[in-house]
Amino acid sequence: MYIVPIGWLYVALMMAVAEATNTNGTVLGAVFTFVLYGVVPVALVVYLMGAPARRRAIKAQAASELAAQRAQASSDASIAQPDTGSHSSTNGATPVGEKS
Repeated sequence: MYIVPIGWLYVALMMAVAEATNTNGTVLGAVFTFVLYGVVPVALVVYLMGAPARRRAIKAQAASELAAQRAQASSDASIAQPDTGSHSSTNGATPVGEKS
């Protein structure tokens, strides 16, 4: 995955070396050549190539946080919820004031 950026940095480095060793070239020109033709474009490309991985990591983290919140809510709800079963809660006794 990183072979193209490494190759491009090598080419930019060779351009900078050619700039520095040329009779009309300067070391400052070589530094600017390497930075502007090598480092900046490669950094931009690597950042853009990593965007889908960052997006997946953010979604995975959000999903795990949501699952943790749901698990916490369900455990809290199971503790706080009254018995909602279908059986009678009076154990067969008739409530006062009602006829059976």
